[in-house]
Amino acid sequence: MALKGIGVDEYLSAPDGARERLLAALREHALVIGEVTLSSGARASYYIDAKRAILRPDCFKALGQLLVGCAKRHGATAVGGVPISAIPVACAALAASGGAEGDIDKAFIVRKEPKQHGLGRSLDGPELAPGERCMLVEDVVTTGSSTIEMIKRLDEERIEIAVVVCVLDRLAGGAGAIGQATSAPYVALTTIDDVYPERPDR
Repeated sequence: MALKGIGVDEYLSAPDGARERLLAALREHALVIGEVTLSSGARASYYIDAKRAILRPDCFKALGQLLVGCAKRHGATAVGGVPISAIPVACAALAASGGAEGDIDKAFIVRKEPKQHGLGRSLDGPELAPGERCMLVEDVVTTGSSTIEMIKRLDEERIEIAVVVCVLDRLAGGAGAIGQATSAPYVALTTIDDVYPERPDR
């Protein structure tokens, strides 16, 4: 089920003000004002290029801290998503993990199509153990379509999804759609209302 709010309260006391640092980085580096076409084909008057913020040291560290906390709360020991949007998010979680038993100890990439050579795998990275609980990550969720496709792929691979986490939710229906696609909780670390409260389409 989708969590409204969306999982914010549990992160307000995150170490070193991690959520506040993540928000500040998204506001400063990721928010782009101007006409753009989204992956859904819709037009928008602003864009969130989350990787502009995530791929900076302090934001990368803050994001990792938040993700590790979320993984522990939901018992996830692996983290992954689709290229390329989820890769820096998954790497932030892996880098922040302490390496103790029960921590995140591997990351994986969900291929859009199985590899046509080599081992022909659908998931790149370390092998996932049967029943291993995974945290599925995304940078920005709009309609949720790419996340739902990942959920279907992991279901086909019989991988257990412990929680679905995005860095920012654009509040455009994605949370509800994801909630219908999986029984796993959905958590947005931030929303567009946090980053761009004066947006014209609010």
